[in-house]
Amino acid sequence: MRLIAALLLIAATPALAQQGPIAGPTAPAATGPAAPIASGPAAPMAPGPALERARYDGCVRAIPTNATNALEFAQGWRIRNGGLPALHCAALAFLQLERFADAARTLEEAAQKAEAVKAPQAADFWGQAGNAWFLDGKRDKAGAAFDRAILLAGDYAPRRSASLHVDRARVAADGGDLGAARIDLDRAIALNPDDATALMLSAALARRQNDLPRATRDIAAASAKAPEDVDVMLEQAQIAAANGDTATARRILEMILKAAPGSAAADIAAKSLAANP
Repeated sequence: MRLIAALLLIAATPALAQQGPIAGPTAPAATGPAAPIASGPAAPMAPGPALERARYDGCVRAIPTNATNALEFAQGWRIRNGGLPALHCAALAFLQLERFADAARTLEEAAQKAEAVKAPQAADFWGQAGNAWFLDGKRDKAGAAFDRAILLAGDYAPRRSASLHVDRARVAADGGDLGAARIDLDRAIALNPDDATALMLSAALARRQNDLPRATRDIAAASAKAPEDVDVMLEQAQIAAANGDTATARRILEMILKAAPGSAAADIAAKSLAANP
């Protein structure tokens, strides 16, 4: 899943009593026809959490097909004291429009406001801001946002904290700080041993550091947890090739072509097969 798509699905923030629209474990699914952006359904609704939730749901559902309209609505709602939900919808619209710096700044504003009222969304907003800064190519700002997110998250929600460590590891590895990336990935795996993505990235990092025994162990663990994940399969093929097992590498690459034609992983697999007939 592309990072933008992943961010559009991450509104996994507990509700504030006064901010009803971010209730529930996940954001509204960004699929299906866009909902109209309106202040509420056709039938009159009394002001309160239900109406605010309807506004937020409609705003987020509209983003995949009409992000500009969603952003306009969110900004107007924000002026009318829409609070954290309006800020969050505006940030998601900026992401869809690939205005990454605007998204990051909006998410940081939401994070700061959430912190000010001790809202549980603060760590999530900082984490999303980190991803937006990373998309904008600002590693330093991304790292600072992830630092704050990890500090606020603590270890009380291990899966969430593990994901934040994985995200910070990506930033570190992208900047060439493999030691910091290793520390974060090891912490992510300790917090959530079932995280196939953390295990896959740990394997890739070990391969990059020429630690093939560690790479082989970690990719085997990742494959056991996500055997049909083509990104895991692609790393599995690369590690097999690094270990000199070209037959296994070729077999896995051919499996990727069949399992996910047209995907980025399949494109890489096809190029690798063509380069190694």
